[in-house]
Amino acid sequence: MLKKSLLALVLSSMAVAASAHELWIERDGSGPVRVYVGHAEGHPDKGESVAKLEANTKVFTTDAKQLAKLAVKEDHLEATLATQGDARMVNDLVWNPWKTKEGGYQAAIFTARAGRTDTKAVLDFELVPVAANGNTFTLIYKGKPLAESEVNVISPEKWTKTFTTDSEGRITLPIKEKGRFILVGAHNVDADKGTEVAGQKIDKLSYTTALSFVAE
Repeated sequence: MLKKSLLALVLSSMAVAASAHELWIERDGSGPVRVYVGHAEGHPDKGESVAKLEANTKVFTTDAKQLAKLAVKEDHLEATLATQGDARMVNDLVWNPWKTKEGGYQAAIFTARAGRTDTKAVLDFELVPVAANGNTFTLIYKGKPLAESEVNVISPEKWTKTFTTDSEGRITLPIKEKGRFILVGAHNVDADKGTEVAGQKIDKLSYTTALSFVAE
């Protein structure tokens, strides 16, 4: 299905806003990481939408204790990492928790990754290459593959197509183009008892993860 929205996060009043935006990161070689918010088809937000991400965005490679320094640019955050390799990002407070139709509260957690050389999952929710620089990826949530889950793919030519993971949580992309691909997956779960976000007890969590890489 072409031009399908990349997110279907919530069944509440926040659904429209959530489905209209994604968070993803890009990195060229060993250069700085760029954190974008907006439409991954190529229309990132600017200004305040970017600046407000700085407080809760964490960028690192494999060790979440070694965070990159962030700088606010016009249409992205820029993060300088001391080490090379795949970069990762977590932001668990893009929005404050919101009330659902059922009367409980829900929160969103965004994760992202740039690069496909590391075959290990580091984030709670992550798209991981089966082989370094390969075209087959596993959608993993807390160490376990997610079967029958949708992954939306944006190609360098900006077409969008939905793939569904197999019984092993994998998808294989028929890559014929050169340039940057962006993959997005979503997963909703019941929150553990006592979970709080921004001082609010949470009943449900919406995870969204993005992977970007350059095919050469």
